[in-house]
Amino acid sequence: MSVVVALDSFKGSLPAAAASAAFADGWREVDPAAKLILRPMADGGEGTLDAFAAAVPGAERRPVRVRGPRGTLVDAEWLLLPDGTGVVELASTSGIELLGEDRLPWDADTTGFGQAIAAALDAGVSRLVLGIGSSASTDGGSGMLRALGARMVDADGCDVPAGARGLAAVSAIDLTRLRALPVGGVTVLSDVTNPLTGPSGAAAVFGPQKGLTSADIVVVDGVLERYAACIARHVDGVDPLLAGAGAAGGSGFALAAWGAKLVRGAERVADLVDLAGAVAAASLVVTGEGSFDGQSAAGKVPAFVHGLAAGWGVPVAVVAGRIGTDADTSGFAHAVSLTELAGSAEASMADPVRWLQDAGRSLARHGA
Repeated sequence: MSVVVALDSFKGSLPAAAASAAFADGWREVDPAAKLILRPMADGGEGTLDAFAAAVPGAERRPVRVRGPRGTLVDAEWLLLPDGTGVVELASTSGIELLGEDRLPWDADTTGFGQAIAAALDAGVSRLVLGIGSSASTDGGSGMLRALGARMVDADGCDVPAGARGLAAVSAIDLTRLRALPVGGVTVLSDVTNPLTGPSGAAAVFGPQKGLTSADIVVVDGVLERYAACIARHVDGVDPLLAGAGAAGGSGFALAAWGAKLVRGAERVADLVDLAGAVAAASLVVTGEGSFDGQSAAGKVPAFVHGLAAGWGVPVAVVAGRIGTDADTSGFAHAVSLTELAGSAEASMADPVRWLQDAGRSLARHGA
């Protein structure tokens, strides 16, 4: 039996490579004759940098110190590929995991992401690939743009503070000193297809996980709408309804305004690791992530892997830290929740390797 294991990272618990390896170890205990093919995945969020580093020989990690989402310094890194491409990941510079249990819904921002991009530009990269999942903020990418040379001022002409709080005070935006794109352009790997504003926009869908209340969401959505209008005065054709504009708290919109091209992150990483080649000869594909829920269908790894495998007629199992009540598992041959195996979310997160191994043993026993 040939089993492709293509798990995303289990956010806050385990990187994709370690998660895939743990599941495979459990499977082998029950079925040592099975051929386990590991293709750790990412979709633009946490783990994207690692996916590129593992897949591209000669990739060089470059350290960078930036301002994190809570305003303190964070040690991060970006990746220089042999062809001159720079890969920068928002999750490691301005990601929600950098906040810990606390959330700063009005003040967290993307300045650090912009600073890491600037460092890559300073190093002379020929093109950029940017992963924008796992954001801590809903600042519309304004912190990133300011780190790249934009200026945002209030009605008195003073620079506004960071985050959605500062965005609410923006009266005018100056993009004349915004840094130029590298000659090969900028490709953005997005893990969602949501627009910037509206009922499926950045504030409405992703705001709650970042600490926005119901009342906050209404206000921030209006703030993002006004911000988009300010940007549109300087950039022709930029559309807040663009698929992916709402990614990373609106950073997708800001990057599109800069001139970047938004693509499906999972698809690009799958190409990088030749996932299709592995799936074509597989008996089963196992995919998953930390939280499999209603948002997973909007461009995240499990939905992409499921669609790819369906094209080859290969059944797919999903393994997740938790499976939300709004998750659609109807198209999967099996759905395994580590929370259910462990008895609680706390237990599964305390020892994810153990429970991923248990998930591997469980599916192997089913002869999946």
